[in-house]
Amino acid sequence: MTPSARQLEREQYRRRRTLRRGAVAAVSTIVVLGGLVLAVTSSPGWSNVRRTFFDVAQAKDSLPGIAESFWLNIRLFLVIEVLVLLLGVLIAIIRVVPAPALAPIKVLAVLYTDIFRGTPTLLVVLLVGFGLPALQLTGVPTSLFWLGVIALTLSYGAYVAEVIRAGIVSIHPTQWASGRALGLSYGVTMRRIVLPQAIRRVGPALLNDFVSLQKDTALLATIGLVEALRSAQVDQSRTFNFTPYVVAAVFFIAATIPLARITDYLTVRSLRRENGLVT
Repeated sequence: MTPSARQLEREQYRRRRTLRRGAVAAVSTIVVLGGLVLAVTSSPGWSNVRRTFFDVAQAKDSLPGIAESFWLNIRLFLVIEVLVLLLGVLIAIIRVVPAPALAPIKVLAVLYTDIFRGTPTLLVVLLVGFGLPALQLTGVPTSLFWLGVIALTLSYGAYVAEVIRAGIVSIHPTQWASGRALGLSYGVTMRRIVLPQAIRRVGPALLNDFVSLQKDTALLATIGLVEALRSAQVDQSRTFNFTPYVVAAVFFIAATIPLARITDYLTVRSLRRENGLVT
């Protein structure tokens, strides 16, 4: 159907308004950022700060080692992310399943989430990294990599479990009733109807947790893993210059920004879906 003249006029107005808003936003952003940069670079101590934190020669010297070490952060993040999601789903399902016989397991799940959400992640890393090997139990890994994986999985699994549980609880009871009306068992209804909707609903919150997880892989330097932050620390102790820390920060920021933007996109899409603007 050919749009009417009024419709074309409205579309042109919307485009002009969008362009105008974009131009205003760009100009205001440039002005604010320019003012901040000018204020910092014109300060009396800027030369000392630049030499201590933004030394180009030092950055070039430390870049290869930090880049190689950051690959360990990436591997840790990818492994822990999968394990955290699996553990979170398992704990969330245990906490919502209406089975009296599982009461002892549900109590353990509640204790797990309460304890690990209340314990600082750094303390969990230290307890697992140094405590587990000290027990000398058969089958307990002694690799620093896997000890770090266990520590962060236990810590973040508690947070993710509560996020997923909130998503499951938020699903309307009619979804459960529909599954049972179709003759589906509780487990099949959970797996095929409820859980997919719950994960989609809490997707932005999950990605926020994963953004934090990506940064907290640096905590594993405390148990001896030579990841990006530890590599920067070694360079800093050798040169007494803090530029390697800035280089490491750039790597973490570069890895975090895509996740943050995906989170924003999913948040907006979720809101539009709730308002009926997305099918």
